[in-house]
Amino acid sequence: MQRICVFCGANPGNSSRYVEVARELGGELARRGIGLVYGGGNVGLMGAVADGALAAGGRVTGVIPRALVERELAHKGAHEMHVVDTMHQRKALMAELSDAFVALPGGYGTLDELCEVLTWAQLGFHAKPIALFDVDGYWEPLGAMFDRAAERGFIGAANRRLVLEERSLPRLFERLSRWHPELGERWLTEADL
Repeated sequence: MQRICVFCGANPGNSSRYVEVARELGGELARRGIGLVYGGGNVGLMGAVADGALAAGGRVTGVIPRALVERELAHKGAHEMHVVDTMHQRKALMAELSDAFVALPGGYGTLDELCEVLTWAQLGFHAKPIALFDVDGYWEPLGAMFDRAAERGFIGAANRRLVLEERSLPRLFERLSRWHPELGERWLTEADL
């Protein structure tokens, strides 16, 4: 695994723990020789994960829309900063550059990025691991929603397993490194054809 994409908030959240964990994740990526791909920002958890990676000697690649660069929100310490025109281009390039995805706490943008790569995985557009790093139970309600969607027949069992959920950094990296796509995963069943 060469590079991991981290989705996370442009805000720090209301607990210092979120920022601490973002920095820890960035530092752990660097220590493991894994490059960080992220949204390119210098604020909130985005800034913290990049700062953590940089402080530990890691390689940081940002992907940021031009409008945010113009608002001076691009991280100046990143090794590479890809400036794109749209959020759609941002998500596509982040996915292309990455071997796996990890979501830290965040808001609408983080959920959008996470759900997009999950949908792409479900449709077979990529076969890369996707994980929720659950800081202090932040992602529990989303995991419960995914369970409900599976129970009600909107997400197949194999596709529900596309999302790894973890609270421990060592265990997160272990699970990402061992992950393999299930053969024959499809979003339609034979009965639908």
